[in-house]
Amino acid sequence: MHDEILRRVQKPSYYTGGEYGSVAKERRPELLRYAFCFPDTYDIGMSYLGGKILYGLLNSIEDVWCERVFAPAEDMEAEMRAANLPLFALESQDPVKDFDLVGFTLQTELNFSNILNMLDLAGIPLLSKERTSPFPLIHAGGPCAYNPEPMADFMDFFVIGEGEEVNPEIVGVVRNFKAEGGTDKTELLRRLAKIEGVYVPSFYDVAYHEDGTIASFAPNDPAAPAKVTKRLIKDLDSVYYPESVVIPFADVVHDRVMLEVFRGCIRGCRFCQAGTIYRPVREKSPEVLDRCAAAQIAATGYDEISLTSLSTSDYTELMSLTDKMLAWCDPAMISLSLPSLRVDNFSMELMEKVQRVRKGGLTFAAEAGTQRMRDVINKQVTEEELRRTCSIAFAGGWTGIKLYFMIGLPYEEDADVAGIADLAQMVVDTYYDCPEHPKGKAVRVTISVATFIPKPFTPFQWAPQDDGVRVNEKVALIKKSIHTGKIVFHYHDPKTSHFEAVLARGDRRLCPAILEAWRMGAKFDGWDRYFQYDLWMEAFKKCGIDPDWYALRARSYDEILPWDFIDCGVTKEHLIRESEKAKEAAKTPNCRDKCAGCGADKLTGGYCHARG
Repeated sequence: MHDEILRRVQKPSYYTGGEYGSVAKERRPELLRYAFCFPDTYDIGMSYLGGKILYGLLNSIEDVWCERVFAPAEDMEAEMRAANLPLFALESQDPVKDFDLVGFTLQTELNFSNILNMLDLAGIPLLSKERTSPFPLIHAGGPCAYNPEPMADFMDFFVIGEGEEVNPEIVGVVRNFKAEGGTDKTELLRRLAKIEGVYVPSFYDVAYHEDGTIASFAPNDPAAPAKVTKRLIKDLDSVYYPESVVIPFADVVHDRVMLEVFRGCIRGCRFCQAGTIYRPVREKSPEVLDRCAAAQIAATGYDEISLTSLSTSDYTELMSLTDKMLAWCDPAMISLSLPSLRVDNFSMELMEKVQRVRKGGLTFAAEAGTQRMRDVINKQVTEEELRRTCSIAFAGGWTGIKLYFMIGLPYEEDADVAGIADLAQMVVDTYYDCPEHPKGKAVRVTISVATFIPKPFTPFQWAPQDDGVRVNEKVALIKKSIHTGKIVFHYHDPKTSHFEAVLARGDRRLCPAILEAWRMGAKFDGWDRYFQYDLWMEAFKKCGIDPDWYALRARSYDEILPWDFIDCGVTKEHLIRESEKAKEAAKTPNCRDKCAGCGADKLTGGYCHARG
């Protein structure tokens, strides 16, 4: 890379590579080159745990070299385009277009335009049908791949589910194809389509009714299965997990050891996609976790370990794990953080453990302002539990609490919205009612409100989203209901949520609009300063797309949904049952208390850790 370019950009270390822990391999003809692409900047992408796992896993395979690629920031992109410098991988600085496999992770729909921008920067044709050569083969995975259709025209294939087993299988097929001297892209895709969890969009045809709904979705190639079943790791103790990671040169969002304690969730919140697609629950043993944590600390020198999962306080061995780890973390001044705590199982004992070395903020997801609404969404948290938890926290020295909420949920009423401010006021009152609260310090309660986005594979996947006018009315109601300066109110831009809802439940007819929006200048849509809502609406209009048809329309249970061809384990019958229970504000117990028969255990031979 030209040194003069790096001297002109704000964050040159984002582009140099060569960090401690990065992998370099000798270029040989038999070497398979894999570019792992994160469609956002280095500081965000380097925080992604899945990328750390995949990077270490693929580089552990002989004759495979996995390198990292991130979206260049605006200043670097301008320099690259001016110098005709194509997008490159960090480790070798080689152009991405020269790789065999180019894989993107789809963490949010707001990154879709960045993927097109990165392909264009790489000099790779954006549409799969325009890439006649088998290499580079462009594919994607991650949570947004559970509805791959809005990106179907751009990807050669998608990976559905967890990647530790399927990616080596994909690499094996591609290596054999190359060794045979294969040149037929369709033949290679046929071989890949036979791997469980691989979806090749070009092998399927979609027909539509006159009203725009899907009439049929069917394979057009014998290699393509009618249903694509997600990949699932059955035994987390035996699966690959890195004992060393790349140490970034620059500050990144999560600069610490990240220890995944379990996958899945026992709770069954009806709005939550992650709680469905990662079922069934599978835990790692404390012994494996402790060993991995010690190895990563020794290899990296980090002074913080984050115990990550969808709900870490639901890990059955949490107390024994923290005891085991604190025995060596305390003397070394290494702190433990638990980023996903629940109101209903927060304790003084747990609090004392996580604050021994460094006291961070406390955040709880209340989600709704009234008990009725929490029952609708199956968020099993009561006001009394929140009061008890806050009392414990205040007695332990905390003066700040952050509460997450959603508005625009199905069956929501104004009283539920106003209840958000009431619940925050209850927390303020609890602080001053607590005799042990820190003296001479004021309490600060931050409420952060997002707009509900209906997501695939949730009981609310058929529900409409509130329109912007109604969302703004609800925001105004919350503001009006706050009567103290001790409550700070933040809310997410409803226009961004509307746009995200369009893509989340979109079909492949959105592909031309995504392409048009990128041509008009869309990129970094997850960044407030770059997101251009009006540009996207204009792109939809140019392509004959009504965004409200995707975001604001209620679906019937018998409508064919764009993602219905994917088997995520949880049955549609279970989702319908949960949707009907929401209408009655009827609760479903968590998986440990009573099995709801979601169907996900069929992927593990009938075993679910939550059920035993």
